[in-house]
Amino acid sequence: MSKILIVDDDPDIIEAGRLVLEREGYQVECAANRAEGMRQLDDLKPDLLILDIMMEEPDDGLRMARDIRKGGNTVPIIMLTSVNATMGLNIDKDEEMVPVDEFQPKPVDPQTLIAKVRTLLA
Repeated sequence: MSKILIVDDDPDIIEAGRLVLEREGYQVECAANRAEGMRQLDDLKPDLLILDIMMEEPDDGLRMARDIRKGGNTVPIIMLTSVNATMGLNIDKDEEMVPVDEFQPKPVDPQTLIAKVRTLLA
């Protein structure tokens, strides 16, 4: 069973993601902020990370993704955000600034999320 870590400060997003992914047979752990997420990443060694951009700080998710990659961790990362829609930005994956495997705007359709998770864990 693959382990997935969701790091998001929105408890509704965490719970929705947990329900959808556990129904598909994944083991899901959650963290509400960057610091807790980094600890759980080290402790749990998840197979995949789902990460929000904006948490306590507006760039927590981006910084976390960069720190993970700088540390040599190659865990697949799906980044979720509503930044593009609410702020009119066009943030997308980028090897240096946004080093993630998939970029998904919120709200996420459950089937889209499941498809991306399956692809990255294949």
